[in-house]
Amino acid sequence: MDRFREMSCFVAVVEAGSFVAAGDELRLSKAAVSRSVMELETRLGARLLQRTTRRLSLTEAGRAFYGHCKQILGDVDEAEQVVGVVSGNPVGRLRINAPFSFGILQLAPLWGGFMTEYPDVELDITLSDRLVDVVEEGFDVVIRISRLQDSTLVHRRLASTRILLCASPEYLARYGHPAAVEDIARHQVIAYTYAAWGDVWRFTTEDGVREVQTRPHVRSNNGDTCLALALAHQGLILQPDFIVGGDLAAGRLVQVLPQCTPAQIDVYAVYPSRKHLSVKVRVLVDYLAEALDRTAWA
Repeated sequence: MDRFREMSCFVAVVEAGSFVAAGDELRLSKAAVSRSVMELETRLGARLLQRTTRRLSLTEAGRAFYGHCKQILGDVDEAEQVVGVVSGNPVGRLRINAPFSFGILQLAPLWGGFMTEYPDVELDITLSDRLVDVVEEGFDVVIRISRLQDSTLVHRRLASTRILLCASPEYLARYGHPAAVEDIARHQVIAYTYAAWGDVWRFTTEDGVREVQTRPHVRSNNGDTCLALALAHQGLILQPDFIVGGDLAAGRLVQVLPQCTPAQIDVYAVYPSRKHLSVKVRVLVDYLAEALDRTAWA
Protein backbone atom coordinates (compact mmCIF):
# COMPACT_ATOMS: atom_id res chain seq x y z
CA MET A 1 0.00 0.00 0.00
CA ASP A 2 1.33 3.45 -0.85
CA ARG A 3 2.40 5.82 1.88
CA PHE A 4 -0.13 8.50 0.94
CA ARG A 5 -3.04 6.12 1.50
CA GLU A 6 -1.54 4.90 4.78
CA MET A 7 -1.27 8.46 6.04
CA SER A 8 -4.80 9.27 4.84
CA CYS A 9 -6.21 6.28 6.72
CA PHE A 10 -4.26 7.11 9.88
CA VAL A 11 -5.40 10.75 9.88
CA ALA A 12 -9.00 9.73 9.17
CA VAL A 13 -8.98 7.34 12.15
CA VAL A 14 -7.60 10.02 14.46
CA GLU A 15 -10.12 12.63 13.36
CA ALA A 16 -13.14 10.33 13.13
CA GLY A 17 -12.35 8.60 16.43
CA SER A 18 -12.88 5.04 15.16
CA PHE A 19 -11.98 2.71 12.33
CA VAL A 20 -15.63 2.35 11.34
CA ALA A 21 -16.20 6.11 11.06
CA ALA A 22 -12.90 6.52 9.21
CA GLY A 23 -13.96 3.84 6.76
CA ASP A 24 -17.25 5.65 6.15
CA GLU A 25 -15.36 8.87 5.52
CA LEU A 26 -12.92 7.23 3.10
CA ARG A 27 -15.48 4.84 1.60
CA LEU A 28 -13.39 1.86 2.67
CA SER A 29 -14.23 -1.11 4.86
CA LYS A 30 -13.26 -1.08 8.54
CA ALA A 31 -10.92 -4.02 7.81
CA ALA A 32 -9.14 -2.12 5.04
CA VAL A 33 -8.60 0.93 7.25
CA SER A 34 -7.42 -1.19 10.18
CA ARG A 35 -5.03 -3.14 7.97
CA SER A 36 -3.61 0.08 6.55
CA VAL A 37 -2.88 1.52 9.99
CA MET A 38 -1.37 -1.75 11.23
CA GLU A 39 0.91 -1.96 8.17
CA LEU A 40 1.92 1.65 8.76
CA GLU A 41 2.83 0.92 12.39
CA THR A 42 4.76 -2.19 11.31
CA ARG A 43 6.70 -0.28 8.69
CA LEU A 44 7.54 2.51 11.15
CA GLY A 45 8.30 0.13 13.99
CA ALA A 46 6.21 2.18 16.41
CA ARG A 47 2.72 2.10 17.87
CA LEU A 48 0.77 5.19 16.79
CA LEU A 49 -2.60 4.49 18.43
CA GLN A 50 -3.56 3.14 21.83
CA ARG A 51 -6.60 0.91 21.30
CA THR A 52 -9.08 0.04 24.04
CA THR A 53 -12.62 -1.28 23.85
CA ARG A 54 -13.95 2.22 24.51
CA ARG A 55 -11.73 4.67 22.68
CA LEU A 56 -8.66 5.37 20.58
CA SER A 57 -5.93 7.78 21.61
CA LEU A 58 -2.63 8.88 20.13
CA THR A 59 0.66 7.72 21.56
CA GLU A 60 3.48 10.25 21.85
CA ALA A 61 4.92 8.98 18.57
CA GLY A 62 1.46 9.00 17.00
CA ARG A 63 0.85 12.60 18.00
CA ALA A 64 4.12 13.72 16.41
CA PHE A 65 3.50 11.67 13.27
CA TYR A 66 -0.08 12.94 13.02
CA GLY A 67 1.14 16.54 12.90
CA HIS A 68 3.48 15.78 10.01
CA CYS A 69 0.80 13.80 8.18
CA LYS A 70 -1.61 16.72 8.49
CA GLN A 71 0.99 19.04 7.00
CA ILE A 72 1.73 16.71 4.10
CA LEU A 73 -1.93 15.99 3.35
CA GLY A 74 -2.69 19.68 3.73
CA ASP A 75 -0.06 20.51 1.13
CA VAL A 76 -1.57 17.96 -1.24
CA ASP A 77 -5.05 19.31 -0.58
CA GLU A 78 -3.90 22.88 -1.18
CA ALA A 79 -2.13 21.88 -4.38
CA GLU A 80 -5.34 20.30 -5.65
CA GLN A 81 -7.24 23.45 -4.81
CA VAL A 82 -5.03 25.71 -6.92
CA VAL A 83 -7.25 25.44 -9.98
CA GLY A 84 -10.32 26.08 -7.87
CA VAL A 85 -8.72 29.05 -6.16
CA VAL A 86 -7.80 30.63 -9.46
CA SER A 87 -11.47 30.37 -10.42
CA GLY A 88 -12.52 31.69 -6.99
CA ASN A 89 -13.92 28.32 -5.91
CA PRO A 90 -12.24 26.75 -2.80
CA VAL A 91 -13.30 23.16 -2.19
CA GLY A 92 -13.14 20.54 0.55
CA ARG A 93 -14.29 19.70 4.05
CA LEU A 94 -13.83 22.07 6.98
CA ARG A 95 -14.14 20.80 10.56
CA ILE A 96 -15.10 23.67 12.86
CA ASN A 97 -15.61 23.79 16.62
CA ALA A 98 -17.26 26.70 18.44
CA PRO A 99 -18.75 27.42 21.88
CA PHE A 100 -22.39 26.37 22.08
CA SER A 101 -24.15 29.70 22.72
CA PHE A 102 -21.86 31.72 20.46
CA GLY A 103 -22.23 29.10 17.75
CA ILE A 104 -26.02 29.35 17.83
CA LEU A 105 -26.50 33.07 18.46
CA GLN A 106 -23.71 34.57 16.37
CA LEU A 107 -22.28 32.01 13.96
CA ALA A 108 -25.36 30.08 12.82
CA PRO A 109 -26.80 33.08 10.95
CA LEU A 110 -23.50 33.46 9.05
CA TRP A 111 -23.14 29.95 7.63
CA GLY A 112 -25.74 30.40 4.92
CA GLY A 113 -23.94 33.39 3.49
CA PHE A 114 -20.63 31.56 3.57
CA MET A 115 -22.06 28.52 1.77
CA THR A 116 -23.64 30.76 -0.85
CA GLU A 117 -20.27 32.36 -1.51
CA TYR A 118 -18.29 29.08 -1.35
CA PRO A 119 -20.72 26.29 -2.35
CA ASP A 120 -17.99 23.66 -2.82
CA VAL A 121 -16.77 23.89 0.78
CA GLU A 122 -18.34 21.26 3.04
CA LEU A 123 -18.83 22.44 6.63
CA ASP A 124 -18.69 20.01 9.57
CA ILE A 125 -19.65 22.11 12.62
CA THR A 126 -19.41 20.90 16.23
CA LEU A 127 -20.65 23.01 19.14
CA SER A 128 -19.13 22.41 22.56
CA ASP A 129 -18.10 24.62 25.46
CA ARG A 130 -15.28 22.35 26.59
CA LEU A 131 -11.71 23.20 25.57
CA VAL A 132 -11.01 20.91 22.62
CA ASP A 133 -7.57 19.86 21.43
CA VAL A 134 -7.28 21.42 17.98
CA VAL A 135 -4.60 19.02 16.75
CA GLU A 136 -5.54 15.72 18.37
CA GLU A 137 -9.26 16.09 17.62
CA GLY A 138 -8.59 17.07 14.03
CA PHE A 139 -10.31 20.44 13.78
CA ASP A 140 -9.35 22.86 11.03
CA VAL A 141 -10.65 25.93 12.88
CA VAL A 142 -11.70 26.39 16.51
CA ILE A 143 -13.50 29.50 17.75
CA ARG A 144 -12.40 30.44 21.26
CA ILE A 145 -13.61 33.21 23.56
CA SER A 146 -10.83 33.75 26.04
CA ARG A 147 -7.47 35.24 26.81
CA LEU A 148 -5.33 32.84 24.81
CA GLN A 149 -2.63 31.09 26.79
CA ASP A 150 -1.31 28.60 24.21
CA SER A 151 1.28 30.34 22.04
CA THR A 152 1.86 27.19 19.96
CA LEU A 153 -1.44 27.70 18.15
CA VAL A 154 -1.91 30.24 15.39
CA HIS A 155 -4.82 32.57 15.99
CA ARG A 156 -6.59 35.59 14.58
CA ARG A 157 -8.75 37.95 16.61
CA LEU A 158 -12.27 38.21 15.20
CA ALA A 159 -14.10 40.40 17.73
CA SER A 160 -14.29 41.40 21.39
CA THR A 161 -16.95 40.84 24.01
CA ARG A 162 -17.52 42.33 27.46
CA ILE A 163 -18.38 40.22 30.48
CA LEU A 164 -21.27 41.82 32.38
CA LEU A 165 -22.80 41.26 35.82
CA CYS A 166 -26.58 41.10 35.50
CA ALA A 167 -29.79 40.13 37.25
CA SER A 168 -33.50 40.52 36.65
CA PRO A 169 -35.31 43.59 38.06
CA GLU A 170 -37.55 41.24 40.07
CA TYR A 171 -34.57 39.54 41.72
CA LEU A 172 -32.98 42.88 42.60
CA ALA A 173 -36.26 44.21 43.98
CA ARG A 174 -36.47 41.16 46.26
CA TYR A 175 -32.84 40.94 47.40
CA GLY A 176 -31.48 44.44 46.82
CA HIS A 177 -28.78 45.88 44.54
CA PRO A 178 -25.18 45.12 45.51
CA ALA A 179 -23.55 48.43 46.39
CA ALA A 180 -20.00 47.07 46.24
CA VAL A 181 -18.18 44.03 44.87
CA GLU A 182 -18.02 42.50 48.35
CA ASP A 183 -21.84 42.49 48.55
CA ILE A 184 -22.01 39.83 45.81
CA ALA A 185 -20.93 37.23 48.40
CA ARG A 186 -24.35 37.60 50.07
CA HIS A 187 -26.30 37.04 46.85
CA GLN A 188 -27.44 33.99 44.95
CA VAL A 189 -25.23 33.48 41.92
CA ILE A 190 -25.54 31.30 38.84
CA ALA A 191 -22.11 30.13 37.75
CA TYR A 192 -20.82 29.13 34.33
CA THR A 193 -18.87 25.89 34.78
CA TYR A 194 -16.14 26.60 32.22
CA ALA A 195 -15.46 30.19 33.28
CA ALA A 196 -11.74 30.84 33.63
CA TRP A 197 -12.31 32.82 36.83
CA GLY A 198 -14.05 29.94 38.65
CA ASP A 199 -15.93 30.95 41.78
CA VAL A 200 -13.69 33.98 42.44
CA TRP A 201 -15.25 36.87 40.52
CA ARG A 202 -12.91 39.75 39.76
CA PHE A 203 -13.81 43.35 38.94
CA THR A 204 -11.85 46.51 38.17
CA THR A 205 -13.04 49.51 40.18
CA GLU A 206 -11.81 53.03 40.78
CA ASP A 207 -9.91 51.67 43.77
CA GLY A 208 -8.26 48.89 41.81
CA VAL A 209 -9.01 45.21 41.30
CA ARG A 210 -11.53 43.69 43.70
CA GLU A 211 -12.27 39.98 44.12
CA VAL A 212 -15.17 38.22 45.77
CA GLN A 213 -15.57 34.54 46.62
CA THR A 214 -18.98 33.38 45.41
CA ARG A 215 -20.95 30.31 46.47
CA PRO A 216 -23.07 29.37 43.47
CA HIS A 217 -26.40 27.73 44.14
CA VAL A 218 -26.64 26.74 40.46
CA ARG A 219 -23.89 25.75 38.02
CA SER A 220 -24.23 25.13 34.29
CA ASN A 221 -21.84 24.43 31.44
CA ASN A 222 -24.05 26.49 29.10
CA GLY A 223 -24.42 30.27 29.05
CA ASP A 224 -28.01 30.22 27.77
CA THR A 225 -29.02 28.08 30.74
CA CYS A 226 -27.44 30.63 33.08
CA LEU A 227 -29.36 33.36 31.25
CA ALA A 228 -32.68 31.50 31.52
CA LEU A 229 -32.20 31.11 35.28
CA ALA A 230 -31.41 34.81 35.67
CA LEU A 231 -34.55 35.69 33.69
CA ALA A 232 -36.44 33.41 36.11
CA HIS A 233 -35.18 35.66 38.96
CA GLN A 234 -32.80 33.09 40.46
CA GLY A 235 -29.71 35.24 40.95
CA LEU A 236 -26.74 37.11 39.51
CA ILE A 237 -24.94 35.99 36.37
CA LEU A 238 -21.59 36.96 34.85
CA GLN A 239 -22.02 36.47 31.12
CA PRO A 240 -20.79 37.97 27.80
CA ASP A 241 -22.74 40.77 26.16
CA PHE A 242 -23.53 38.69 23.09
CA ILE A 243 -25.69 36.51 25.37
CA VAL A 244 -27.22 39.15 27.66
CA GLY A 245 -27.24 42.23 25.38
CA GLY A 246 -30.75 41.76 24.01
CA ASP A 247 -32.30 41.22 27.44
CA LEU A 248 -30.46 44.23 28.85
CA ALA A 249 -31.77 46.42 26.02
CA ALA A 250 -35.31 45.11 26.56
CA GLY A 251 -35.18 45.69 30.33
CA ARG A 252 -35.54 42.01 31.22
CA LEU A 253 -32.10 42.24 32.83
CA VAL A 254 -30.32 45.04 34.65
CA GLN A 255 -26.57 45.52 34.73
CA VAL A 256 -25.29 45.33 38.30
CA LEU A 257 -22.40 47.50 39.51
CA PRO A 258 -22.12 49.33 36.17
CA GLN A 259 -19.48 51.62 37.70
CA CYS A 260 -17.08 48.68 37.63
CA THR A 261 -15.11 48.41 34.41
CA PRO A 262 -16.43 45.29 32.69
CA ALA A 263 -13.95 42.62 31.78
CA GLN A 264 -13.29 42.31 28.06
CA ILE A 265 -12.13 39.16 26.32
CA ASP A 266 -11.61 38.41 22.66
CA VAL A 267 -13.10 36.04 20.13
CA TYR A 268 -10.42 34.15 18.19
CA ALA A 269 -10.19 31.78 15.28
CA VAL A 270 -7.52 29.23 16.24
CA TYR A 271 -5.82 26.80 13.85
CA PRO A 272 -2.75 24.56 14.08
CA SER A 273 -0.34 26.15 11.59
CA ARG A 274 -0.02 29.27 9.47
CA LYS A 275 2.62 27.65 7.25
CA HIS A 276 0.20 24.97 6.05
CA LEU A 277 -2.99 27.02 6.20
CA SER A 278 -5.27 25.77 3.46
CA VAL A 279 -7.14 28.14 1.20
CA LYS A 280 -10.53 27.01 2.50
CA VAL A 281 -9.46 27.82 6.08
CA ARG A 282 -8.15 31.20 4.97
CA VAL A 283 -11.39 32.19 3.23
CA LEU A 284 -13.44 31.03 6.24
CA VAL A 285 -11.39 33.05 8.73
CA ASP A 286 -11.50 36.12 6.46
CA TYR A 287 -15.27 35.75 6.09
CA LEU A 288 -15.85 35.47 9.85
CA ALA A 289 -13.53 38.38 10.63
CA GLU A 290 -15.43 40.64 8.23
CA ALA A 291 -18.88 39.45 9.34
CA LEU A 292 -18.19 39.72 13.08
CA ASP A 293 -16.54 43.10 12.66
CA ARG A 294 -19.95 44.41 11.56
CA THR A 295 -21.73 42.83 14.50
CA ALA A 296 -22.91 45.04 17.36
CA TRP A 297 -24.26 42.50 19.84
CA ALA A 298 -23.75 44.87 22.76
